[in-house]
Amino acid sequence: MSLFDTLSSAVRSLARNPSVRRGARDLGRAAVRAIEEQRGGTADNDSAKSGSGRAGATPGRSADGARQSDGAGRATAGGSGAADGHGALADRKDSRGLRLAYAPREDDHPDPGEIVWAWVPYEEDITRGKDRPVLVIAEEDASAGGRDGEGEVLIALMLTSRDRTESGATRTGEHGATWVDIGAGDWDSKGRPSEVRADRLLRISPDAVRREGARLDRERYERVAAAVQG
Repeated sequence: MSLFDTLSSAVRSLARNPSVRRGARDLGRAAVRAIEEQRGGTADNDSAKSGSGRAGATPGRSADGARQSDGAGRATAGGSGAADGHGALADRKDSRGLRLAYAPREDDHPDPGEIVWAWVPYEEDITRGKDRPVLVIAEEDASAGGRDGEGEVLIALMLTSRDRTESGATRTGEHGATWVDIGAGDWDSKGRPSEVRADRLLRISPDAVRREGARLDRERYERVAAAVQG
């Protein structure tokens, strides 16, 4: 019997062995799980370390974190659609016509000047994204800055703890992204300095807000506003 015939016979024998077949099946399932976990676990350390993600039920929210109406039409319950990408809105193209005003309030609604956690779509594909902290800089009707969505939307800027500019400075990188250093605050449990990206204007449904985090002081808000409008 040739070597090829010997190997073929051995392979057929192993294929008929129940233990071998179970092992191969379990290995295949493990590989599929690993791929799925890798695809679904791409959230970066910025939001994960800052405590982003679903919070427990709070006043004005349902048990799954979706924001409820406050009785004045400022936010409406939208289920999980806006929070998992199905209700994501396209970015605002520029700051023309955008009214910026520092207006944080003691309520259960995200206001300009407050940092909240929300589902933020990727710039290249708004059907995919992740939870991360954002700075709300304005509120406007959905029709004012885009063609999708309805009612009130938030205009916000994403935060990062990655160091792209000097303390207190504003810097535009080689790829056109403008970063404003806003220092540290209560939004980061580890007290790390943060920066906001001022050139990408996110349009976010209030339903996409997971929880409110902290309030930025007026001086830092005004520096960010100047970078947005500059």
